[in-house]
Amino acid sequence: MHFPDDLVLRDAKGTILLVVLDGLGGLPREAGLRITELEDARTPNLDALARRSSLGMICPVAPGVTPGSGPGHLALFGYDPVEHLVGRGALSALGVGFDLAPGDLAVRLNLATLDAGGLVVDRRAGRPADAEGRRIVERLGSGISLGPEVEIFLFHESEHRVVLVVRAEGLGAGIADTDPQRTGVPPLEPRSLDAASGRAARLVGINLSLLPRPTLRQGGVHDQLQHVIDQ
Repeated sequence: MHFPDDLVLRDAKGTILLVVLDGLGGLPREAGLRITELEDARTPNLDALARRSSLGMICPVAPGVTPGSGPGHLALFGYDPVEHLVGRGALSALGVGFDLAPGDLAVRLNLATLDAGGLVVDRRAGRPADAEGRRIVERLGSGISLGPEVEIFLFHESEHRVVLVVRAEGLGAGIADTDPQRTGVPPLEPRSLDAASGRAARLVGINLSLLPRPTLRQGGVHDQLQHVIDQ
């Protein structure tokens, strides 16, 4: 079996530009109209690029399966996302330039808005601007300590997206998503999916409980913020 790395011409001159038209598919909006918005649009730059390109369509995982960011990106670069399981947290950590070490647990988080009763109001915290998101994460990450045997790293990615890295012994990666996928309910508690991930789920839960929510009321984004895992 060949991996994509084996097929790269590393001594070749030039640059390969991979353009992914993700989410541009659609259906006719009006009855009797046989074309979509994209078919009707004037796209001279895309047309010129297409004339000089290799074109194709891809089914990232399987028909009817909507892939997440991790499997979707792996498939775009030629890896079988079913065979090569890389969590979204690891991709996020690498994306912000963090040097993951063996045994590290990387978790992708979202900033979310909660009401006074602890119920989710906005699962993306209104998608704050990057500068505001960074300021919030800096406040959240200051002062969190779980003792000398556990290291905690918290990084802002973009808008509401955050990545948490926990460095300790004996951490599994089987943690259930805490995003309830809807508003009006509280975030779910971190739950281990296998015996090896019990400690990891507990540490993630402790981290979430230690985040200083009240200090964010001065942040100018929303009344109250809480991290929810979105793997």
